Amino acid sequence: MSLRFYNTRTRTVEPFTPQQAGEVKLYTCGPTVYDYLHVGNWAAYIYWDILVRTLEADGLHVNRVMNITDVGHLVSDADDGEDKLEKGAKREGKTAWDIAAFYGDYFLKHLETLNIIKPTHITKATEYIDEQLALVRTLKEKGYTYQISDGIYFDTSKFPTYADFAHLNLESLKAGARVEMNQEKRNPTDFALWKFTPEGQVRDMQWETPADLLEGESSIMGFPGWHLECSAMAMDILGNHLDIHTGGIDHIPVHHTNEIAQSEAATGEQFSNIWLHNNHLKVNGTKISKSLGNGYTLEDLAEKGFTAQDLRMFILQSSYRSEGNFTFENLEAASARLKNWRRAASLRHQTHATVEATGNTPSRVTSHVLKDILQNDLATPEALAHIDKVLGEVLDAPLHEINRGALVDFIEHIDELLGFTIMADTPDITDEQKQLILERRRAREAKDWPTSDRLREELAQNNIVVRDTPQYSIWERATNPA
Repeated sequence: MSLRFYNTRTRTVEPFTPQQAGEVKLYTCGPTVYDYLHVGNWAAYIYWDILVRTLEADGLHVNRVMNITDVGHLVSDADDGEDKLEKGAKREGKTAWDIAAFYGDYFLKHLETLNIIKPTHITKATEYIDEQLALVRTLKEKGYTYQISDGIYFDTSKFPTYADFAHLNLESLKAGARVEMNQEKRNPTDFALWKFTPEGQVRDMQWETPADLLEGESSIMGFPGWHLECSAMAMDILGNHLDIHTGGIDHIPVHHTNEIAQSEAATGEQFSNIWLHNNHLKVNGTKISKSLGNGYTLEDLAEKGFTAQDLRMFILQSSYRSEGNFTFENLEAASARLKNWRRAASLRHQTHATVEATGNTPSRVTSHVLKDILQNDLATPEALAHIDKVLGEVLDAPLHEINRGALVDFIEHIDELLGFTIMADTPDITDEQKQLILERRRAREAKDWPTSDRLREELAQNNIVVRDTPQYSIWERATNPA
């Protein structure tokens, strides 16, 4: 099966072919690093990790850029209010630079915790100020900008296809319907490319605005607009024309619409062939918000005994295009599902001199089926259902019917394609422990129940549970070790 994705730009599922054979130019909207990320934030990065893994499984090299927004993201889309980094600095009594460094490091650390493949390039907005100013300069030279008291703005009326991407109705869009209207703006949809530091204020993060960008000003400090950053960083590394751009559905009407406008106005080229957007994750049926205290972090989950792998399982149970609903009951179910997979994976260690695993469970084709499922618009729920079926058959099969090589191959494909760590999480037991199991089996055959019970208890103390069948004694690790 060929790769197929739902393209927000065309509103259809369509085949994907990169512009350059063998290589994908991918840009992912990264976090604004002003606070701890919660489960809703992490869901997007888990889904885009599956995208990268699926592309790589198809033999493609993924050249991926992901930004870290450490300046310029205001608390509203109206180009007013506080910068989120400045707000975080006031909250914690630190500088914006300190906030960006701390929460940026937190994000990078937990990419590893979640076993997310690190992007080829992780770029910080503060390290691309020159490139952003160059983009403003290009837009000014082409007649797309104008200056008002609080900054330099993009005139959306001069970009005729502005409304196309988000299917906006500009005729009915009144001031304040989408964003609050700045009375100096020419059009409600116009957006800031470069904001000026308000008179009398000194920001932690500010840069001198080049004189050639100003109209009637000799010198003024400023900072980039959030939308400008992504375009500048993406095009600087990947070029004017991307293969895939990803982000959340909340980015469609403003952030990504503005990215497209400024990028295509500057270059005259289509900014990205395919746009992928993940849906929201709610918590207990409600939107995640600080006021409700439901923005659970990875640390919150760990305190309740859940791992990053449990969260990955929970997230992948829903399509990236579907609205998810996080509850701890749902997370518990996802954790149980993962434990069941690990039980099946542990059976690869059960073969020994007296048991020859030469059967046909699982089939060798199961790994190819898994890859094909994911190539159809990252269909993770269907992929998980396929794994349930295959590993369920493994758990039900007599030990001698399990083909160890095929099982190992299937588990390795699960880990590679879905980012689980099942192979590493299901190590073999020691030879001494295996010997205890054999001794206990012989004791049972001899009806030496006291010895059998003593050996079972000794194994239990090592978190090994033994399940007896007429032919074998099968071990598994205790799911809740003492």
